[in-house]
Amino acid sequence: MSNSSNNARKIGANTVVTAEFWISDSQGTPLDDSDGPVVFLHRGQDSLLPRLDDAIEGKEPGFDNIFHLEPEDAFGDYDAELVRVEPRARFPEPLEVGMQFEGVPGDDDDEDGPLVTEDDGELSDDEDALVFTVTDLAEDRVVLDANHPYAGMALRVRIKVLDVRAAEPDEVEQGFAYGEEDEENEEQALDALLDARRRPGTLH
Repeated sequence: MSNSSNNARKIGANTVVTAEFWISDSQGTPLDDSDGPVVFLHRGQDSLLPRLDDAIEGKEPGFDNIFHLEPEDAFGDYDAELVRVEPRARFPEPLEVGMQFEGVPGDDDDEDGPLVTEDDGELSDDEDALVFTVTDLAEDRVVLDANHPYAGMALRVRIKVLDVRAAEPDEVEQGFAYGEEDEENEEQALDALLDARRRPGTLH
């Protein structure tokens, strides 16, 4: 016997959501997608931007909608002060455009200071730490930008909810959901949304 819509679990506190995402700019040009279903704890550490969390509250499997986000509801305005030019000698080689490094602005203005540590993809315990992306290289200088790639952009985000279930007690305690294959599930998270936690301009 099939479940009626009245018996379907709704997204709310302590629920785990399986969904797909598609991100485009305000003109509809595709920017990113979830590359298949992703699993996350609603309003947990692996959840969405607050505006999107609010939008899917109370929704059921089968919900499919496009949301328009202004920069203040997405990844904030572009901040020119988050662009830095640093001595190349501070960085490990080989160095390429697109590499990311974690650091704190103003933590070391000495050109002879320690090497910057390459970002390993883990969230820092230091809330002031920023993740800088290498955007340009010169023989002796490196241009770094800590703005989110979508900072200053209005976005369209399509969300399709596939499943909703009650979270396990340990999922609630740890703040994130377990997928069918935990390691793959962690990599499945939609980088464009979840990386906002590591960037200025995020609403988290």
